[in-house]
Amino acid sequence: MDTIEKAVKKIGDGPVAPDGDGASLEPPLSGADSVIGVEAPDGEAPGQRYIDIDLGSLQAGGIVDPHSTQRDQLAEEFRRIKRPLLKHVRGESASSTAITHPNLVMVTSSLAGEGKTFTSINLALSIAMEKDMTVLLVDADVAKPEVTKRLGIQAEKGLTDVLLDDDVWLGDVLIRTSVPKLSILPAGRPHPHATELLASSAMRELADEMSMRYPDRVIIFDSPPLLLTSEARVLAGLMGQILVVVEESKTPQPVVQEALNTIDGTEVVGLVLNKAHHHVGVDLYGAYGYGYGYGHKR
Repeated sequence: MDTIEKAVKKIGDGPVAPDGDGASLEPPLSGADSVIGVEAPDGEAPGQRYIDIDLGSLQAGGIVDPHSTQRDQLAEEFRRIKRPLLKHVRGESASSTAITHPNLVMVTSSLAGEGKTFTSINLALSIAMEKDMTVLLVDADVAKPEVTKRLGIQAEKGLTDVLLDDDVWLGDVLIRTSVPKLSILPAGRPHPHATELLASSAMRELADEMSMRYPDRVIIFDSPPLLLTSEARVLAGLMGQILVVVEESKTPQPVVQEALNTIDGTEVVGLVLNKAHHHVGVDLYGAYGYGYGYGHKR
């Protein structure tokens, strides 16, 4: 039984009584007050928008502070989560050569409310701590963008505009942040045919460009839930790695299995268990509310 199967089986063993560990791992962030727009500092691309992220406010809402000098329990959990991802990105795993675009990472869930955006933001900030990596966080839930909402960013243009308008370039809509190695790509304007946009040749070319132009960059896509929209399934076909967030005591095993079946063609899939409790001696579960199961999907 591989890692994914073990994790799914554990989810199906029944609810875990709350004991306070991770019971409120995903509180609301500070909203529009969390960031302010300012002129880009010296050295940034002219005209490119720059956002000063108030990490202190975000940390109060449960977000990792990449500048913190103290060891933080949640930060440690995300270090555990990112290490297998980065091994594939750096070509250090046995199967790295078989993965196309390993630096394209999709974070999704079976259903809404399981913590995928919270995971996406924290994972991006954790990867931004790496000495030899940069990270681009894409708000790819184009029907219900959450990344920019949680960070308090207001952006009129983004991913959909690049796909729709030949005169809009990726560099025109990227937002650089006060976290030196973190940039944001907003979702862009809503579109009734979002699935077709994400399935287009323009999206495939854009994904190829993002992956290959900067080999030291990890691109994280905060995706819609797998069972609620068709956009996530389309995006999955472009990704090198996928993380599926599961709320441990909430999501039934058959629902998780159904979600995994929708991405059956993807080679590398990880399960992130949100609001996990203490499971001593079981490496799929973190002691502080997050756990991680990772392996090849069979």
